[in-house]
Amino acid sequence: MSDQADLREAVRVGYAAAALQVSGGGTACCGSGSVEIDEKFGSGLYEETERDALPAEAVAASLGCGNPLAVAELREGERVLDLGSGGGIDVLLSARRVGVSGKAYGLDMTEEMLALALANQRKAGTTNVEFLKGTIEAIPLPAQTIDVVISNCVINLSVDKPAVFAEMYRVLVSGGRIGISDVVAEDRLTPAERAERGDYVGCIAGALSFGEYREGLKAAGFADVEITPTHAVADGMHSAIVRAVKPTTVSGELPLVGQEGAVPSGTSCCG
Repeated sequence: MSDQADLREAVRVGYAAAALQVSGGGTACCGSGSVEIDEKFGSGLYEETERDALPAEAVAASLGCGNPLAVAELREGERVLDLGSGGGIDVLLSARRVGVSGKAYGLDMTEEMLALALANQRKAGTTNVEFLKGTIEAIPLPAQTIDVVISNCVINLSVDKPAVFAEMYRVLVSGGRIGISDVVAEDRLTPAERAERGDYVGCIAGALSFGEYREGLKAAGFADVEITPTHAVADGMHSAIVRAVKPTTVSGELPLVGQEGAVPSGTSCCG
């Protein structure tokens, strides 16, 4: 396999193992274990009231570096997509915020995580949720059908980040937005120096710098890009909140939910 294929398979194997660990009654570990789940990663980054409202397995499977819902500002009736949805914690919380008139999609490439997420959905009794199998570089949804894209410490794991940014832009409606938590490196660090601080599966080596992230989103067409560090996860590496919008001046695109001519919630396809 190519280096990219090897990395993607390592990510899949690492997170499949995490899902099986949770399904067996344990708590997930991030990647190969080079990053510990402590105050910097995991369910502790969510409010206690949010955790208490969900199945224990969804909370135990949380491997993120932040809480994207804290900045996504989801509204009633919106359609939200979580990239790399894992055990489903952000999807289930999103579904509560957008209400029965909205829809929350979760996308994951790992069969074991999807099985865990579906089990958590059944336990939560949530109906306005759909989990999809696929990669974040090729999102199995039609263009211009999502109002908000969220993701929690997953884009750093991608082997083709420009493709991820392009896909986010494609599925968002005009005026749609992203609210992402991710690991981001200080601009002073080279890729080799990032790799010294942690491995790829452990959410460190694959992280973009602040400048690379900003320019990558702009190259995909996003505007109003904001990247705000929240806490350090390693020397020169930070959990950060990433915000951006798809400009409303894009011609020929669909309006947001609630506007005349909007696409009904529930439009989807499964890869």
